Amino acid sequence: MNNSLVTKYNVPGPRYTSYPTVPYWGSLEDFNVDLWKQNVLKTFEATNSSEGISLYIHLPYCEHLCHYCGCNKKITTQHSVEAPYVKRVLKEWDLYCDFLPAKPIIRELHFGGGTPTFFSAENLELLICGILKRAGINNRSEFSFEAHPTSTSKEKLETLFNLGFKRLSLGVQDFSPEVQRVINRYQTVDEVQEVVENARNIGYKSINFDLIFGLPKQTKASIEDTIEKTIELRPDRIAYYSYAHVPWVSKAQRLYSEKDLPSNDEKRDLYELGKAMLEDANFIEIGMDHFALPSDDLTKSVQDKSLHRNFMGYTTAHTQLMIGLGVSSISDSWTAFAQNVKTIKEYERLIDANELPVFKGHFLTKEDQVIRKHILNLMCHFETEWCDTESNLLHFDAILEKLHEMENDGLCYIEHNKLVVTEKGQKFVRNICMAFDLRLQRKQPDQQLFSSTI
Repeated sequence: MNNSLVTKYNVPGPRYTSYPTVPYWGSLEDFNVDLWKQNVLKTFEATNSSEGISLYIHLPYCEHLCHYCGCNKKITTQHSVEAPYVKRVLKEWDLYCDFLPAKPIIRELHFGGGTPTFFSAENLELLICGILKRAGINNRSEFSFEAHPTSTSKEKLETLFNLGFKRLSLGVQDFSPEVQRVINRYQTVDEVQEVVENARNIGYKSINFDLIFGLPKQTKASIEDTIEKTIELRPDRIAYYSYAHVPWVSKAQRLYSEKDLPSNDEKRDLYELGKAMLEDANFIEIGMDHFALPSDDLTKSVQDKSLHRNFMGYTTAHTQLMIGLGVSSISDSWTAFAQNVKTIKEYERLIDANELPVFKGHFLTKEDQVIRKHILNLMCHFETEWCDTESNLLHFDAILEKLHEMENDGLCYIEHNKLVVTEKGQKFVRNICMAFDLRLQRKQPDQQLFSSTI
């Protein structure tokens, strides 16, 4: 890769799981829970019967602290926390269902965390059965969950499969013992292989591995070894994420020195090495930082341009309404966002008071909705086009000025009212999206909010 381009474009930037990005949502005083409910209701009535809804459930507990992780989590070995948490999540679901005029039809359901497989098979079953008491299931539904290899027993796999789960995502990150020691995340190849074999024997149709490049102590040799072992295990999907070094958000990242991290050029070389190895093994690059086998639905969704991106990442299911349950979860009504409170104590207090536990959000303007469309197009399909009305609304001259510089660098090309990201530019898609991000341009942050883009 051209190192001068890496130097030029390796700046802090959003990952664009939403637009506007969370730091640019309105102030807490601007958020109105009743107006949020109205937005949910309007989208539900327009789309539930035709496309259904997505449901994200955050299960925050982990037995050990992974030093690289920036997710909302609670470290404990006391499994007595499970049942009270499940009870409150189901009560939050009731609070939503109580004001909806019909049963929600679930198109997509995902357990994230934390560590969802921290929970026992019994409590996971209790949670899903409680959800489904008040919901229907779309005939193309996709149920998935994130899993730690060391806590994903055959019993849990069988229980979740029987409840409709056909996809799982294993948090592998890296197989190097030295990297695992520094990030405090341990799992052997044998443990991962056992989960994979059990899942396949049970009937799971898609297994994903989460891998991270740019971790402390990573080298080309360790990445090569990790990718080789991954290819041998042959997951259907691979999320090959860039490590986000945000010690001002995740204090655990201060437990190792930045000197332990690869340089910008070294980090990009790690990605290029992994990418080349995966493509040689017949994996196809999907969007940003994702790979899939040709037979996987994610690859097919790229081919028919149905690939979608939301707070859960890339998905084949596109619903306009996504409800997030549990501490820190984010919901999306397509015209508004809402985030739940971030501490378990406050979450419990609001649920016990029969209140939706949302504390902040954003109501999208017409400009926001247009920009969101273009950023989604770029993140999913590496192209977008606009009409004259949109051009006038967004004052496209300023956007085009930034894009023309990227065009001169060979990252994209513009024809009439269409932008196409080149193969060279796909590594810089976050930077290209930033050209459309008018909120970021109008108000540059006083301090660093985002990880670097490369």
